[in-house]
Amino acid sequence: MPSLLESIEIETAPNPTAAVIWMHGLGADGNDFVPIVNELDLSAVSGGIRFVFPHAPTRPVTINNGQVMRAWYDISFGDLEGNTRRADEKGVRESQAQIGQLIARENQRNIPSQKIVLAGFSQGGAVALQTGLRYPEQLAGIMALSTYLPLAESFAQEAAPANAKTSVFMAHGTQDQVVPYAMGTASRARLLQSAYAVDWHEYPMPHSVCLEEITDIGRWLGKVLG
Repeated sequence: MPSLLESIEIETAPNPTAAVIWMHGLGADGNDFVPIVNELDLSAVSGGIRFVFPHAPTRPVTINNGQVMRAWYDISFGDLEGNTRRADEKGVRESQAQIGQLIARENQRNIPSQKIVLAGFSQGGAVALQTGLRYPEQLAGIMALSTYLPLAESFAQEAAPANAKTSVFMAHGTQDQVVPYAMGTASRARLLQSAYAVDWHEYPMPHSVCLEEITDIGRWLGKVLG
């Protein structure tokens, strides 16, 4: 069993009753989304939230000339042109198992799965979808920002009934040149086709996060954790 990922933790109040496990994008680390916590309006959530920002393992990344960096899985040329069949399945599944360990740790700290949100940006969002939709216990929600559904060809066979009705917040920039907007909308269509409750948002932005999106995230967290 892989060792537990190192993480940064922020608690909005003592003895939190909910958790958000938030995965960063390629080449970043757990610090990437820490500043957003203070920008979120979480007034609709009673009790504190523990935000967990894990650091991805380091590995060579093909699309970046084999440079070693923090990555949830390897990415090759062509993977982000709609050809998700070529995704690094081994790396995706390893990260899925590691995020599963983080969920189990929150359970041990008295936060049930039903009060846990899996969130992520770009590569981290792909891992949030991969893990959350296949997780055997019901989660509070899945948040996928500027990303796509990985291993889509095995999704129908592996999707967990426990999360068939879990709210999925998806957001994408219409000017995204890293993870094309079309990949986001295709993933949304795949989930809608399978009757998932997709809360879709799009913004006139590149591969990033904007203020309007942060407002929408806070509102959605209030809904699923409130």
